[in-house]
Amino acid sequence: MGAITRGVLFVHSAPRALCPHMEWAAGNVLGSRVTLDWTPQPAARDLYRAEYSWQGAQGTGARLASALRGWTHLRFEVTEEASHGSDGSRWSHTPDLGIFHAATDVHGNVVVPEDRVRDALDHAAEPGVMESMLHVALGKAWDDELEPFRYAGAGAPVRWLHRVG
Repeated sequence: MGAITRGVLFVHSAPRALCPHMEWAAGNVLGSRVTLDWTPQPAARDLYRAEYSWQGAQGTGARLASALRGWTHLRFEVTEEASHGSDGSRWSHTPDLGIFHAATDVHGNVVVPEDRVRDALDHAAEPGVMESMLHVALGKAWDDELEPFRYAGAGAPVRWLHRVG
């Protein structure tokens, strides 16, 4: 089976009609029934939000993001923590931008690969190009679009993965 990891599915906004379909798709990937606690999304009328902590084999985050990315009226993020032999990852999806993937470090920071930094440096002489290329590498457009939905969910209940101590 390989190394086990964990992560979180953040559904920032979904129309009510998609909610049961998302639970079914996530459950299909995770191999067990998934029931999400849907709450109204304060940032957008008639949309709902939910969070779900999961545990599974490496690559589960990618499978979750792939299973959900086809729905255009959906805003979500999937995180997967780093595990033995594998970097962490974050997938972000918005209706306007589609999906974005980035490797993450143990603190959840986006890690920009060396070749992307070198490419941006190669274009540094062109005004604004380096900044634009780094914004793309960091997923700035996705962060800008998702931030109001993340903030609106700040008061949502927290699910703990495990008890420490």
